[in-house]
Amino acid sequence: MNTHVAGGMTIGSASLGDLDAIEALEAAAFTGDRLSRRSLRHFIRSRRRPLIVARFGDRVAGYALLSAREGGRTARIYSLAVDPAQTRRGVGRALLQACERYARGHGLDALRLEVRYDNPAAIALYEKIGFHPFGRYPGYYEDGATALRFEKRLVPAADATAA
Repeated sequence: MNTHVAGGMTIGSASLGDLDAIEALEAAAFTGDRLSRRSLRHFIRSRRRPLIVARFGDRVAGYALLSAREGGRTARIYSLAVDPAQTRRGVGRALLQACERYARGHGLDALRLEVRYDNPAAIALYEKIGFHPFGRYPGYYEDGATALRFEKRLVPAADATAA
């Protein structure tokens, strides 16, 4: 998986060589609920949990971690982080589109994610690209904050071109 996106950004699968950059991004993007280095290493190696990175040149600008259970019909965006220095450059949108391509390519019917209730920029982006709220998880985050649950139903690729 290696896709070129406008503005010199590339999207591709993470490698173990990206581990330090992804761990640093995790620390810069989140004050709590961070993934450990061990977990990140596990996800990079996992077949059913792709860790997708966005790059400008050789610098990691963001990542998305997607989880899909064997035999399941839904993929979950487990984590998405954008380097605070790279916001407003389309990184989040490009990563979400890569997650959608992956899910469609594996015959999945929907994408789901959770987002903090107090993250209006992320909520606006999710809604703009077709995610719809469907639930809440009170006390979901380490600090007790509520998570809003969002879902995007995926039209099969053949149907999407006809729509």
